[in-house]
Amino acid sequence: MIFSGKEELTPHLNGIVSLSNGSVHLENADKLCGAPLDTLVKNSVLNPNGEIRAHCRHIIKSAAHQLGIFPASIQNLYEARGHGKNKGYTVPALNIRGLPYEMSRAIFRTAKSMDCGAFIFEIAKSEIGYTFQRPHELMAVILGAAIKEQFRGPVFVQGDHFQINAKKYHEDRDKEVNGLKALITEALSAGFYNIDIDTSTLVTLDPEDVNEQQRLNYEVGVELTSYVREQEPEGVTVSVGGEIGEVGKENSNEAELRAYMDNFNDHLAKTNPDYKGISKISIQTGTSHGGVPLPDGTVAEVQLDFETLENLSRISREHYHLAGAVQHGASTLPSDLFHKFPELETAEIHLATNFQNMIYDSSHFPADFKKEIYAHLHQEFANEKKPGMTDEQFIYKTRKKGFGPFRPQFWNLSEEIKTEIGKELEGEFHFLFEKLNAQNTTQAVRESGTSSPVAPNLENEIKYG
Repeated sequence: MIFSGKEELTPHLNGIVSLSNGSVHLENADKLCGAPLDTLVKNSVLNPNGEIRAHCRHIIKSAAHQLGIFPASIQNLYEARGHGKNKGYTVPALNIRGLPYEMSRAIFRTAKSMDCGAFIFEIAKSEIGYTFQRPHELMAVILGAAIKEQFRGPVFVQGDHFQINAKKYHEDRDKEVNGLKALITEALSAGFYNIDIDTSTLVTLDPEDVNEQQRLNYEVGVELTSYVREQEPEGVTVSVGGEIGEVGKENSNEAELRAYMDNFNDHLAKTNPDYKGISKISIQTGTSHGGVPLPDGTVAEVQLDFETLENLSRISREHYHLAGAVQHGASTLPSDLFHKFPELETAEIHLATNFQNMIYDSSHFPADFKKEIYAHLHQEFANEKKPGMTDEQFIYKTRKKGFGPFRPQFWNLSEEIKTEIGKELEGEFHFLFEKLNAQNTTQAVRESGTSSPVAPNLENEIKYG
């Protein structure tokens, strides 16, 4: 059901939620958890009227707020870890691309069954573009999923790879930086209280001096971190991540870490000594986003540098009191490697492509729909098929771009199909949470404390509707 006007919201929610002059009062949480919630979530995404989308999102977020479900920063947990107060696990950060409602529900089911409180939902700047999911929309979907699965407590949502484009930066610095600041503002207003700033694209290996190699990285990183501190809501200290090596490039080393951190901290203190620095550091250890597809469409084996990961994670904690190092591009690694990350005290691991692969490759995914998506990709992105690239390699690299154009069709898949794929994803999440030793972390989250809940704001929903 797609609402044709705001006036249809009141009868739809009769006896469940009362609406009055923009205020929302939850009357019956049990009734909300059924079909009425599913309809609200769907309208928050697909309704052609921006104002209706905004009101649906506001109702979802207000109901979540009243149930004790709220967007939060993981800053306190990471600070505690940086001071040795808890250890032995790696926080899974899960990128949400396709089937976001079913995927988020599967994550919450997993978290509840394993008593996991330390887990992150995330979406990268690039993913926002090709999946057509803006921050306010995705937050409503995630919180709707939390309500549906009767999860309670803080929900950590992260802007992943809020990245500077080096080419555009050198063409017009102010335009590129201000564009990223605008995205940060939008993300913060949606409740993304965890933001990974990626200025590692500005690193150049031309100078011999490592400080000069990292100069633009830490200078622009400080500028953007300062902007986050200026914009963050009262009572919230956003967890900001930094990065010293672009994923898929040269492996990181200790000299780069120290050059970045020493200069970053010095410049940030000069900007404002009260500003919190970053909470974690992303490094390059030999992986690449999505893996490297072979001619038959399978993924090449990765030689991951665990020694670098362990060493830089340790240095970042002992010398800079960060939570540790962050591993990107890991979801397509062999399954027998994941136990290594908590053993080496990796702070956080980013997982994305394999979930996408599971959706497309599921036996429950309609073959005719897949064929339609692939035909679209061949037509619209033909220029991305490089000489010598097989069809299998091309599809593997581009099918992430099918989620946006076919978004209504994904949402309108039968409940049976979505439920079965959701079960398959849940099995993968359970495996990952177990191997990362993320189970039984609810108490650690509770003891460290989280940011204060921020009341939902209808004006922001309308602005970004």
